Order: sequence, then C-alpha cells, then structure tokens
Amino acid sequence: MFGVVARVNAVKQRSLSLVQLNLELAKLEGKQKATAIGIAGGLGAVAAVLVVYAIGFIFAAVAAALTEWLSLWLSLLIVAVVLIVLAAIAGLLARRFASKASPPQPAQAIEEAARTVETLQGHV
Repeated sequence: MFGVVARVNAVKQRSLSLVQLNLELAKLEGKQKATAIGIAGGLGAVAAVLVVYAIGFIFAAVAAALTEWLSLWLSLLIVAVVLIVLAAIAGLLARRFASKASPPQPAQAIEEAARTVETLQGHV
C-alpha cells in the first residue's frame, strides 16, 4: 500500500516539475519574441527616419541642380542614394526580426506540453 502512495507522490512531483519547466520555457520564448519585436520596431523607426532624411536630400539636390549644374547637386544626390540604401537595409532587417517573432505564442512550450499530456495519457 505504501509503495503505491510513494509512486503516486513521485508521479505528482514529476508532473509538477514538468509543468514548472513548461512555464519557464514559455516565459523564455515570450522574452525572445518580445526582444525581436522591439528590435524590429527600432529598425523600422530607423528606416523611416532615414527615408525622411533621404527625401530631404533629394529635394535639396533638385534645388541645388537648378542653381548649379554639377558638383553640389551630384554630391547631395549621392548622399540621398546612400541614405535610401541604408533605409532599405534597415527595413529588410526589421522584416527579418519581425518574422522571427510571429506567431507571438510560445510554440515550443505548447508543443512540449502536448507531448507531456500525450505521454501521461498513454501511461495511465
């Protein structure tokens, strides 16, 4: 009789331990996805700011082109193109980090919990 009680208690302790480990895994996954969303947002903001500056430089290049024909507007245009390229790179990086964060649910923890339930049901 005491052997059955001890085994029941052991199964109970292991089940609680598995639940706690699954909760820790879910927290860790949530932190990683929140970090990726934060990085994506920051890079998206950088891309937006760089595009605004690039548009400003393009307008400055057009204005300079009207008054001078080659040197100043060409240098401003080159700077604008560089800013657009940097904005495109930041935008692509933002998209990459955002794709890492979706879906926002902890997939590994859910999968592990399903395996645990399946295993327990198979042994009961």
